[in-house]
Amino acid sequence: MGGVWAGRTQPRSFADIPQPERTKLEQFVRTFGKQKKKAMLLYGPSGTCKTSAVHALAHELNWEIVEVNASDTRNEAQLQERVGNAIKQRSLFFAGKLILVDEVDGVSGTGDRGGIPELVNLIGQTSFPIILTAQDPWDKKFSSLRSKCVLVEFPGLSADSIATVLSNVCTQQGISTDSSALKALARRAGGDLRAAINDLHIVSQGTKSIAVDALSILDERNRLEQMEQALIKVFKNSDPAIALGAFDQTDTDVNECFLWLEHNLAKEYTNPEDRARAYDILSRADVFRGRIRRQQHWRFLSYIFELITGGIAVAKDERSKSPPKYEQTSRLLKIWQANMRYAKRKSIAHKLAESTHSSSKIALHHTLPWLQVVCKKKPDTAKQLAEELDLDDDELTWLVTH
Repeated sequence: MGGVWAGRTQPRSFADIPQPERTKLEQFVRTFGKQKKKAMLLYGPSGTCKTSAVHALAHELNWEIVEVNASDTRNEAQLQERVGNAIKQRSLFFAGKLILVDEVDGVSGTGDRGGIPELVNLIGQTSFPIILTAQDPWDKKFSSLRSKCVLVEFPGLSADSIATVLSNVCTQQGISTDSSALKALARRAGGDLRAAINDLHIVSQGTKSIAVDALSILDERNRLEQMEQALIKVFKNSDPAIALGAFDQTDTDVNECFLWLEHNLAKEYTNPEDRARAYDILSRADVFRGRIRRQQHWRFLSYIFELITGGIAVAKDERSKSPPKYEQTSRLLKIWQANMRYAKRKSIAHKLAESTHSSSKIALHHTLPWLQVVCKKKPDTAKQLAEELDLDDDELTWLVTH
């Protein structure tokens, strides 16, 4: 299980694995000499304890475990070097040995020629149990592999099972929380225990107590992840049909989409001609945005999204091969900070207008600036005004510091 806490809190006892199917794994390994098939394929979604179960069982039996990640060992030669050597060598101290080939979904594509046939060949030669893991074993490329393996599904975990594990993690980490917060975390994980533990780690940063309202921080994280996926659809492909729906699931308004694209476009489109075409398309979309702002012609909104998705996608001759590293523009934070400052200013002006029986506009542009000068020079006067105007602490701080 990946992640800082997910790795640190990985079950050491096989009994702690929350999958009932773990008993099939244990029986297969303990009776390996009588098994007709020499490999077991554990399959299921991410974060369902497939890899953790194998490690926990090896620890329970005090066996050596040889782990190979299929995503890193993709072709025939690499598999022969890693797995082939493992099945030929005796275990350290003559103990038992488990061979784990993790994430066999990664053995795919033209660069992996010979990978699956070599795995099938090695399974036929092994003297030790081989355990493979995958998310989708029904891909046609695995047809020959499936016939050599015992298949065991590790389904997505129930919310109750995940909540129980999260409760144990909180105890280990000295975090106090209530059952409602843990159940909310468990439900939003969608059966993925690793994701739930990582979410718990995020919301517990800087605190030793977690309430339900603290989970709102995860909504922002998910929103950023959705935006990154949207940018990949625009920047990393040239098919307008794929790019057109890029922002459909982001729950982000058009103005923020512009900021994300503007900030990351130059980093992604390094070819000057590609960059020029893309910025030209972005500027045309901005013309339509201006017409909506001035004339309220909202029918132009569909034109904007076609330009900033499909238009920018086809503006390049060749997509960048560098991995996506998209950043949120700091302008969003600056705009938010400015809005927060202006909100305090407007709030004070509104209270001032009520107290002086004047309009909010006069209070904002005329009375408030004079009042700021007075409050900076005379802190006692500022406190007295705060009481009369019923200003809160934040408003009083703003008044004497701006």
